Amino acid sequence: MTFHIIGIGNKTPDFTTEQQQNILDTLFFSGGKRHYELVKDYLPENHEWITIQSPMSQVFEAYEKATVPIIVFASGNPLFYGFSNTLKNKYPDAEIITTPYFGSIQLLANAMNLNSNHLQTISVHGRSWKALDAILIQQNESIGVLTDAEKTPAIIAKRLLEYGYDNYVMLVGEDIEGEQEKFQELALQKASTMKFYSLNCVILKKTAHRQIDFGIKDADFKGLPGRPKMITKMPVRLTTLHYLNVLNVDTLWDIGFCTGSVSVEAKLKNGDLDIIAFEKRPECKAILAENQKRFGVPGIQIVMGDFFEQDLTQFAKPEAIFIGGHGGRLEELFLKITPVLKLETCIVINAVKESSVQAFKAGCDKIGYTIIEESVLSLDEYNTITLLKAIKLRSKTK
Repeated sequence: MTFHIIGIGNKTPDFTTEQQQNILDTLFFSGGKRHYELVKDYLPENHEWITIQSPMSQVFEAYEKATVPIIVFASGNPLFYGFSNTLKNKYPDAEIITTPYFGSIQLLANAMNLNSNHLQTISVHGRSWKALDAILIQQNESIGVLTDAEKTPAIIAKRLLEYGYDNYVMLVGEDIEGEQEKFQELALQKASTMKFYSLNCVILKKTAHRQIDFGIKDADFKGLPGRPKMITKMPVRLTTLHYLNVLNVDTLWDIGFCTGSVSVEAKLKNGDLDIIAFEKRPECKAILAENQKRFGVPGIQIVMGDFFEQDLTQFAKPEAIFIGGHGGRLEELFLKITPVLKLETCIVINAVKESSVQAFKAGCDKIGYTIIEESVLSLDEYNTITLLKAIKLRSKTK
């Protein structure tokens, strides 16, 4: 299969002589309905048009029936969150020739005279918030965002304000190169109340750096009412994150999150980390949500209820597990998590009581795990903490 992907803007294209001849020599064309309106006058009379729309299975079926090259018209640079990448994934052996146009974020940056040296672009178009959350935590100088009908500039502005990122302003481009083209620089508060033309994109420009400590002070967290010491203390927390190897794993389970201090600090260290936080006490949900907002940490999945009653198969399998609470059922907890463990999953606990240390070791024995790190930390007047990390050692082949 051969695809010629031609990137176009939001206006009648100015094709080269070679492109025009290639179009006249082609029978099958594809693109969105909007693209068709822009290019239809250039197409040969006997052309066949395959509209790119849901369900995509029908689009691919039409492609596969065509025995000749197909010209696909796509917006901007089809190699940047675009259709060329879709085709590469679907047809890895196909010949895909891409001629890019300016992307919408490039056009917005140019129109606003923005220094693009440090511009980093992500997409929330038909996607989750994960990429935006991660790049916000990094506090990049300028962030391009490809939007969609649900994740609009107003909704994006509200999300930034919710998590305290008022240190950004928003540049919005609407109907770029179209009849209703408009460019604006807006404060987030104002942008959050506005409606925008359906075709738009955004650049978030940082105006100041939001300072968050590397190792958040315990007193800065919202804690359990009447139990201010019920938190993983900062030095212990940072050692725990080291044990959990949070910079190099994709998914962390925080079992018994309480105030959420471990989850919050882990997400700050690795914005791409998926965190699933479990807790039984109802009041802890609001506490974690508040701490997420205090420290700018969106994207933690909160699961409330008795952990032992959860269907764990519905969650992404963890590469690291932190046991912050177990209700005195530690050995039983090991049996509960066994079906979802991956070969590389590590398990970490901070134990105050010697009985918990022994129960952790017994649980490891039951599921074939080995303690590889053990530290004892004593901090001020607090109880001595034993940190334990266990993994499943790979058997040696003869």
